[in-house]
Amino acid sequence: MKTVSIGAPRSSTVKFRMPTRDNLVPIRVDVEVDGQRYRDAFTWNPRDPDSEIMSFAKRTAKDLKLPASFVPQMFHSIQGQLAEFRSYEGQDMQVKEKIVPLKIDLRVNNTVVRDQFLWDIGNLESDPEEFARTLCDDLNIIDPEVGPAIAVSIREQLYEIASQSVSAMREAKMSKKRRAPEFASNSKAMNNAVDMFKYFGSKGSVIRKRKEWYLYAPVVDVISNEKTIVVDAKDEAKL
Repeated sequence: MKTVSIGAPRSSTVKFRMPTRDNLVPIRVDVEVDGQRYRDAFTWNPRDPDSEIMSFAKRTAKDLKLPASFVPQMFHSIQGQLAEFRSYEGQDMQVKEKIVPLKIDLRVNNTVVRDQFLWDIGNLESDPEEFARTLCDDLNIIDPEVGPAIAVSIREQLYEIASQSVSAMREAKMSKKRRAPEFASNSKAMNNAVDMFKYFGSKGSVIRKRKEWYLYAPVVDVISNEKTIVVDAKDEAKL
């Protein structure tokens, strides 16, 4: 059983960024034109010029043999998400050693992955992509598209936490009534945060209880092509 030592909490104010080693933005695109649909999720460097977005949209449409009408919609979808991310840049957020549960529940092609694990959002050297590769290796997942999808899901949850931290600090400065709690918000991700220092003190440790093991056991299932078609049809009907 793994034991993680918890010392005094680290806390500092930094300018907004993804709480990971690489400052990459999770992007999710869902575009439909004349009955054809393009959906994808990936990461993007916010420092890249917008001309790269147009090149990417044109190249993707060409590779997938999509109509040219997809290009401007793909461009505006990616550009809008990057603009939102950039709107937080330059603003303060607080970084503190805090453990949050992250959840993965996704299907990529024929592979279904469900898992949950603890993540230290105060560790700015964390690497979702490396974590995803290791997880896929440990679970013997061979589909090369699963790892990037897991990394994007992790980054989406961390992005929400970071953006909520900015909002919390902004509101605290405006009210001037109290100091903003680190990474505090009313979001679902933030309500799941666990301040380990609060619960265990400076000399405590985190030990996963035996009765809780099943909660953290990853689930991987490879479904048949026939079932994939049925699931895809149900997903389309929900949209």
